[in-house]
Amino acid sequence: MSILVFSENRNGKLKKNSFEAVSYASQIAKEKSSQVVAVSIGDVADEELSLLAKYGANKIISVTDEKFKHEDSMAYTKIIADIFDKENGEIVLFSHSNVGKAIAPRLSVKLKAGLASGVTHLPTSLSPLTVKKRTYNGAAFLNVKIKSDKKILTLNANASDIIENPVDVNIEKFTPEVDDAMIKTNVANTDMITGKIILTEADVVVAGGRGMKSADNWKPLEELADMLGAGLACSRPVSDEGWRPHDEHVGQTGKIIAPSLYIAVGISGAIQHIGGISDSKIIVAIDKDKEAPIFSYADYGIVGDAFKVLPNLIDSVKKIKS
Repeated sequence: MSILVFSENRNGKLKKNSFEAVSYASQIAKEKSSQVVAVSIGDVADEELSLLAKYGANKIISVTDEKFKHEDSMAYTKIIADIFDKENGEIVLFSHSNVGKAIAPRLSVKLKAGLASGVTHLPTSLSPLTVKKRTYNGAAFLNVKIKSDKKILTLNANASDIIENPVDVNIEKFTPEVDDAMIKTNVANTDMITGKIILTEADVVVAGGRGMKSADNWKPLEELADMLGAGLACSRPVSDEGWRPHDEHVGQTGKIIAPSLYIAVGISGAIQHIGGISDSKIIVAIDKDKEAPIFSYADYGIVGDAFKVLPNLIDSVKKIKS
């Protein structure tokens, strides 16, 4: 039996979530005596694909046909289903990204497989497969049991450590049989944001809220984010006011993120915001209101004026880095 992992790439470079997913699958495979099969669709060089073997991918199946260069959920579902059957698959693992969320439900219907989305931990049981996910905007955990023979999981960002488990590199080229009429996606043009850390992939995120009072007060947050190599984010009221661009808005109605460290400055912690950051491993909150709801979710809290706390925090980081 095999555990399939769909590995995502951007412009021919594997994303961090691909290594997380392979590491996660590798840990399950040890318990089940299964092999991990990574599936790559797109123009990714063998040298880049071989990195997946470093984290436990026993086989890497590469689909490089030019007509699949754009992510098309119908075509990708057909390709992954065919590989699943060919490799005697039992579990398919996706990242809980836009791509994974588009393909996993389609594949679940096609394979008649049970689906658990937004998984946050390794399985607590393999028979039946039982996994954890957050619920009630992150306020509680839900144990999901999948009793079907075929299973699909989508893995939250940073839900798994990237663990080295090197195996021999085995890359196999695969030519899928997909009717051209099935490919519906046509990308006319792509606008890329450059010079910014992608929030959904950032390991550290610094965010500001309405407590920062105006767009003119963002310099300390920018300095702190730059020093920590962090992504810069904001709450919805900030983007609505036009203080920061909408692509920095995190929360239920913005970007859903799961960094290792989330630093919230001047953010009260409305439930809609918490819903977008609750999977962060460590949350640090800075707010002058000791009754702010965010302190109920934070691992560490600083009650104080952000304009006094931030300069001290920046100085401390400078001293540590020096």
